[in-house]
Amino acid sequence: MPVPPFDLAAALDAFLAQHPERGADVQRFKAFLAAHPCAFDRSHAHGHFTGSAWLVDASGRHALLTLHAKLGRWLQPGGHADGDPDLAAVALREATEESGLDELLVEPAIFDLDRHRIPARDGEPEHWHYDVRFVVRALGSTRFRISAESADLAWRKVSELAEDPDLDPSLRRMARMWLRME
Repeated sequence: MPVPPFDLAAALDAFLAQHPERGADVQRFKAFLAAHPCAFDRSHAHGHFTGSAWLVDASGRHALLTLHAKLGRWLQPGGHADGDPDLAAVALREATEESGLDELLVEPAIFDLDRHRIPARDGEPEHWHYDVRFVVRALGSTRFRISAESADLAWRKVSELAEDPDLDPSLRRMARMWLRME
């Protein structure tokens, strides 16, 4: 049976039903989607959609973080949609490319949303990333390979991520959400 195409607006509605406290975020993402039909393309100068992975091991106790080569910060794997509106597939692709892991499974429901400003660099103007995040599970080996996009990778205990003041606040938020779910 064919998998139905990913519908971001419907996925945002489902996320809102599960997380009514995130109503303002969902409305911001839906408004951006409605106003900018080419917002899945990196060339959309104002901003664009990205897909990220909350990449956990089979136990769910560890998350894989990447030390982003350009930003110099520990973040979740993820990247540009490059025209693909299926952001769950984008999150899975980016998790695979950035980790080198095989046997990854993406959960199709949105796990988190985060809009963040990207500073101007390398001829690109400052712009917004509308980051849609999905749970991706490593079902097999957890031996990663560092890609050109990362300065390093590390499996970290989710319980420690939730309280680490040096991490991006959105990573701490995802860790806390994950701990409530597990």
